[in-house]
Amino acid sequence: MNLPNKLTIFRVILIPFFVLSLQPSFGQIGRYIAVAIFIIASLTDLLDGKIARKYNLVTNFGKLMDPLADKLLVCTAMICLLDLRLLPAIVVIIIIAREFIISAFRLIAASNQVVIAAGMWGKFKTTFQMIMVVALLLHFDVPGYQYLEYALIGIATALTIISLLDYLIKNKDVLKEQE
Repeated sequence: MNLPNKLTIFRVILIPFFVLSLQPSFGQIGRYIAVAIFIIASLTDLLDGKIARKYNLVTNFGKLMDPLADKLLVCTAMICLLDLRLLPAIVVIIIIAREFIISAFRLIAASNQVVIAAGMWGKFKTTFQMIMVVALLLHFDVPGYQYLEYALIGIATALTIISLLDYLIKNKDVLKEQE
């Protein structure tokens, strides 16, 4: 197993530790630990792709598991933020629904021996979702910070919808093969 794939697996392994650190018994320090874990996990996403492309280590495992690891990390964070009452349910529903739709699409493609790598809009979406998660977890009580949170939620939600539409339009031929 190559380094990029190991980083992807490491990102998945970090998820339970992220959730554990957000338990009420850890208090505010737990939030800071969760932010650190989330940032480390997010950086592995950046690194695995760069390393895979630079050293020609791109694999079908990586093409499938890297986006899945991102989905697991971000969706877990969204559910935790919902539980902490820092993110509206409608945003969580939109983001998780998008991930299920894309996953189903990838399964259909895979059944036709087609592997679809993440696109530019999906990468923007993931980046803004990760920034939003960090900002919401930090949830600073300073004037104006709440507006930053609202802006990040809006941008992340818009990019979620845009990336879904872009993905479906670019890969519509996958569904045609099912007819």
